[in-house]
Amino acid sequence: MNLLKKLFSPITVPIVFIQEHFKAVLFLTIIFIAFNNTNPKDMQKPNLQKIDLTGPIMSSDEILEKINLAKEDKNIKGVLLNVNSPGGAVAPSVEIAYAIKELKKIKPVVTYASGIMASGSYYASIWADKIVANPGSMIGSIGVIMQSVDASELIAKLGIKTQTVKIGKYKEAGTPTRQWTKEEKKELEKVIKDTYDMFVSDVSNARKLNKKDHTQFADAHIFTAYQAKEVKLIDEVGNITTAKKQLQKLTKVKNPIWNKEDKFEKFMDKLISDTISNISVKLNGLVAY
Repeated sequence: MNLLKKLFSPITVPIVFIQEHFKAVLFLTIIFIAFNNTNPKDMQKPNLQKIDLTGPIMSSDEILEKINLAKEDKNIKGVLLNVNSPGGAVAPSVEIAYAIKELKKIKPVVTYASGIMASGSYYASIWADKIVANPGSMIGSIGVIMQSVDASELIAKLGIKTQTVKIGKYKEAGTPTRQWTKEEKKELEKVIKDTYDMFVSDVSNARKLNKKDHTQFADAHIFTAYQAKEVKLIDEVGNITTAKKQLQKLTKVKNPIWNKEDKFEKFMDKLISDTISNISVKLNGLVAY
């Protein structure tokens, strides 16, 4: 029996040790694997940040948080705003635009249109130092729209009657329960016109364009990347590498180390964002699509 124990001791001793110190062995194994598979570059602090602006813009909270973190991080020397969005609500689009404007005062910002950069998402991008667009991207659609439905016939067929108590002549302007009156349409048009004027003014100032020529670069025109460059809505046509090189040039970073987002966190953020957007777009509101 003792002989068998001695013969199998090289096998049994390690097994007993692992059983008795399982947690410690597991921890050391994880540490070994982590360090063994870690790229030396990953151990260095990132100096460039990519922020994605994708899907309909219904809230600015997530993007603003990322912009502020990049602004406060002294190691981050520049930001690449990667845009693929059809636009969205006016207010959050403006919030992002002015957050980028503030960030630009501290460190360079380059915007890259990877797919669609239209209306609200173009508004959000205008204050970047450079705007680069993918050759196949769609740019522009500088305009404002307010939509609703006239469900009065459907409501009547269903035998539903609406009741309203209001104070204020235009309190029901935009209601979907009946056709809008001429006065209500004029009231809503005032809002649309003023918002459009703000949009055009900001684009003109940011891109150094003549506001009087707004029918050429705005007026809800949709441009290809090359057409957008002709009307000076963007600076260059290229790919993501082109945009990154532009940022490296502006920041003078010789050894670029990009701040990588956690994949699971990115997936969850996108899932939540898409869910909120899908709910929000079904509601009435002033949007820059």
